[in-house]
Amino acid sequence: MKNTLQNHIEKEIPFLKQKKLLLAVSGGLDSMVLLHLFQELHYDIAIAHCNFQLRGIESFGDQKFVQDYAEENGIPIFVTQFDTEAFAKDYKLSTQVAARELRYNWFYELLENENYDYLLTAHHADDNLETFLINLTRGTGLEGLTGIPVQNDKIIRPLLFLSRQEIDNYAKAHDIQWREDSSNASDKYVRNKIRHHLIPVFKELNPNFITSFLKTEAYLQESLAMVEDAAIMVYQQVANEVEDQIYFDLNQLLKLPNYQSYLYQWLKEFGFTAWNDIYDLVDSQSGKQVFAADFRLLKDRDSLILSPIDHSEIQEEFLVNENQTEVKIPLNMTFCKVAGLSVASNKTIFVDVDQLVFPLVLRKWKTGDVFTPFGMDGKSKKVSKFFKDEKLSLLEKENTWLLCSNNQIVWIVGRRADERFKTTNSTKNILKIELEN
Repeated sequence: MKNTLQNHIEKEIPFLKQKKLLLAVSGGLDSMVLLHLFQELHYDIAIAHCNFQLRGIESFGDQKFVQDYAEENGIPIFVTQFDTEAFAKDYKLSTQVAARELRYNWFYELLENENYDYLLTAHHADDNLETFLINLTRGTGLEGLTGIPVQNDKIIRPLLFLSRQEIDNYAKAHDIQWREDSSNASDKYVRNKIRHHLIPVFKELNPNFITSFLKTEAYLQESLAMVEDAAIMVYQQVANEVEDQIYFDLNQLLKLPNYQSYLYQWLKEFGFTAWNDIYDLVDSQSGKQVFAADFRLLKDRDSLILSPIDHSEIQEEFLVNENQTEVKIPLNMTFCKVAGLSVASNKTIFVDVDQLVFPLVLRKWKTGDVFTPFGMDGKSKKVSKFFKDEKLSLLEKENTWLLCSNNQIVWIVGRRADERFKTTNSTKNILKIELEN
């Protein structure tokens, strides 16, 4: 098996050579075989052992067993103890999920603080099969059927190509000692039920079932790679990235017979889970939204717009004093008294200073805001109606600021000035206000 593993590493994970490796060692059969193999291959290794304190004195027996082995073999070792049940209770997690979070957080801390390159775990083909079946019973996409990856960031699983039986045979042939976890005999956990009762039936039907499963996994991984490649190609035709927003063209999207699958591939990494709501969004009216923790997807006429959610608290109002010449937050604007007029634009307006009441206020628009659009001969208009006429998206509305004087709108910044503050032939003091890029 040593030579087989060496060949596997050279073919699949050659970057492990000359690296400093941490091995997650529980003291059980799988991890002790992993440790023995990498000792035999003379890699630069250290041991990381977690004591979850879930099995009383047995847990401390495992810890002592691993520590004694490390000392006898001159292998560096790092040990930590967790109050797993308290952590699970505090964060309302299952014991298994709590243990997973605790150990992987600690593993990453070790990698960084002790300057190790990768962490190796002893997951094998039977673990992969169990994960496949667990995901299958819960309902899953193609990703859930492709099994445990050989590499996930700095976590490497070099034994995934080996069966539990092969590992057991190697341990017996090399007189490797290990600790038996008593909880493995219990059917309390779903994984154990599948291991004890379901997989033996498959192996009875096909003695080479694990080998067949590994072939199926390889085919599924190839299929997933094709799906991901197709998603990238179609994304280039449908999506347009503008700063921190992504616009999906619905006219192009709806030409696809399986557009829902593409939306899933594009949006899954942003934390969305309400997939039916996302699929319904395509036919919804403008303004409808679906939220993830840090992103939202907005329907705006012929587009779906993906944008990040700003969780930071922003000041609602910013004051501009009479002698102030510029502001930098929330917008980059300049204020300058001038002797005469030049060409006005959406980004530059001229107002009668004597009509203003300082300090001016920069704020976001509110429901019920009314202004008198420049050039409308004194007719007032709701800001919301102006936005609708201008066909602004919800995101554009939310990012629009108003410059106000004594609760009256002077300027919908960057879009339309107010008639009431325009300069006339009798204006004596002119203020030029400009929105900088």
